[in-house]
Amino acid sequence: MNWKTLYTSKRLGDEKKYENEKSDPVRNAYLRDYDRLIFSSPFRRMQNKTQVFPVPGPIFVHNRLTHSLEVASVGRSLGKAVGVKLSQKYPEESADFHEFYRYDLPTVIATACLAHDIGNPPFGHSGESAIRNYFDNLSGETKDTLEAELSENQLNDFRRFEGNANAFRILTNADNGHKLTYTAIASIVKYPTDSTNGFDKTTGFIGTKKSGFFDSEIEIYRKVAAELNIRVLDDERNTYARHPFVFLMEAADDICYRIIDLEDAHRLRILSVQQVIDLLLPFWEKDEKTYNYIKNDKLHRIEDNNEKLSFLRAMLINLLSQKCTEAFLEHEKEMLAGNLNKSLIDILDTHTLACLKNVDKISISDIYNHKSVIEIEIAGYNVIGALLDEFVTAILHPQRPKSGKLLQLIPKQSNIKQGDLYNNIQIVVDFVAGMSDLYAVDLYRRITGITIH
Repeated sequence: MNWKTLYTSKRLGDEKKYENEKSDPVRNAYLRDYDRLIFSSPFRRMQNKTQVFPVPGPIFVHNRLTHSLEVASVGRSLGKAVGVKLSQKYPEESADFHEFYRYDLPTVIATACLAHDIGNPPFGHSGESAIRNYFDNLSGETKDTLEAELSENQLNDFRRFEGNANAFRILTNADNGHKLTYTAIASIVKYPTDSTNGFDKTTGFIGTKKSGFFDSEIEIYRKVAAELNIRVLDDERNTYARHPFVFLMEAADDICYRIIDLEDAHRLRILSVQQVIDLLLPFWEKDEKTYNYIKNDKLHRIEDNNEKLSFLRAMLINLLSQKCTEAFLEHEKEMLAGNLNKSLIDILDTHTLACLKNVDKISISDIYNHKSVIEIEIAGYNVIGALLDEFVTAILHPQRPKSGKLLQLIPKQSNIKQGDLYNNIQIVVDFVAGMSDLYAVDLYRRITGITIH
């Protein structure tokens, strides 16, 4: 892969606008990508989707929307830092090259960050598990029908449902009006393989830990990869190298969720302020001057505990962003060859990795297994499972009176096709995965007559 061919302002599905937008002095194609996402319905719905802790509540915690906005802010900074360095490293390149990497790359990374969670279902990460669980445990006529009519790859799209692949589907759907640039679309695909060849940790390749596109979008990704000269690793297995920009989007997310989850846990009184300080302060132990300034000066002058953690959060985001920028530039050749098999956060220095490991340990034991988190996960299994059961049954038996009523609830722009079971089940999953937590619970209550709290 080559930095010169890894970007284009051409739009997927609207390539004719390419020349017109290139000459727009105010809003180029990359800024339009960002704006289109901000104003899109799937993006707005993230406001009522759980990040970790249940929403809404009396104490503000992050939802998918606020998380994505913060990740975009960090991603923009990473894009700027890397873009300027690449421009300086290759002074002989064209004016277009320098224009893109100095001024447009930050917007591309910010856009990818905005979209990185757009495919996630309601109820946090348990939403993905709930969808997988439903299709994994089908029985009777429903199981027999799906196994008879769907290919292995199509079945795996449901049994191994993945929010990243769903995001790619949402952003490339010809009917939803996004029509983003090839560059923005490629920058969100963390796992460039299909559902059958993903979820394979034996390969040692970071891109096959999960999946990045469904069977229905394989040809679309092929088109994106061809346009940007993304390396094909295994054509028969639909497996590609990661686009290098993905590493920056991923780093922004990795930085944010680790720190922000601690901040939210403190606001909810799950962790004390001292517990969080004890986790974050060690990141500067190798920098004695900064460590002493923070510990013995700055933290003593800030009286409000929330503000103390806000200060530490800002400092740590800056520190980790600098380290990830350096890691990106140090591993440039591996990325361009498609051989970098770790995230940027996982190739930082040993001291930083040890500090991150301590954060992860507490997050798993005290945050992700907290009662309130487990309760929302259980609710997710119940609600999503019940909704899928109702609508999948309606797809399989459209002649039943109740089925017709249920299918009327699915947005009219969804194209249910007679005789195309894969497409129709996908539409059901699109509908359920696109719901906010509140809408899913409300619809569940209305359909089943059961009230949950």
